[in-house]
Amino acid sequence: MNKTNIAIIVYVLGLIFGALVLDIWSAETSPKALLGVLWTALFAISLYYFEFKNK
Repeated sequence: MNKTNIAIIVYVLGLIFGALVLDIWSAETSPKALLGVLWTALFAISLYYFEFKNK
């Protein structure tokens, strides 16, 4: 299993955790919603880094 697949699995597990435990996608907006944005940004950076390092 390469690093890209591991990053995708960790990202999906983090989204599930955020949706079920932290209730990120609730009707009210709060600073918790920024966690989803930061999590996605870290995911995009990690994908870029892993693909760049493989080449």
